[in-house]
Amino acid sequence: MIGRNLDDAEEWLRTWTSQVSAQAEAAQRMSERVAALTATAGGADGAIRVTVTSSGQLTALELDDRVQRMRGADLAKEIMRVTRLAQSRITAQVAEVVSETVGTDTETGRAVLGSYEQRFPTPPEEPEHDRGR
Repeated sequence: MIGRNLDDAEEWLRTWTSQVSAQAEAAQRMSERVAALTATAGGADGAIRVTVTSSGQLTALELDDRVQRMRGADLAKEIMRVTRLAQSRITAQVAEVVSETVGTDTETGRAVLGSYEQRFPTPPEEPEHDRGR
């Protein structure tokens, strides 16, 4: 009887170790994929384009000559709006990666998604007439 219980315990430990290893590998894959994400968004009828990394850092800002017709304050507001839009797109991409790796129903998945949703929420829609003025 003791031998059987010991065999069961060893099998449980092997199974548990295997599951933990698989979860760690999935978390590592998720982390690598999230780190490589970028998102781009545009605004002011295509006159502004920004790209951000998965950390939300701005890595590219493209302005065409049409922005010269914008007031400085309006240009700054539109750049910030477009940056927030690009950041919110990162959140959507992270959700896909989490779903494909660790799963959205896991503690890790919920923690990662919650963090991104808090840092980079979907920006509220602005009326078209308020954009780029």
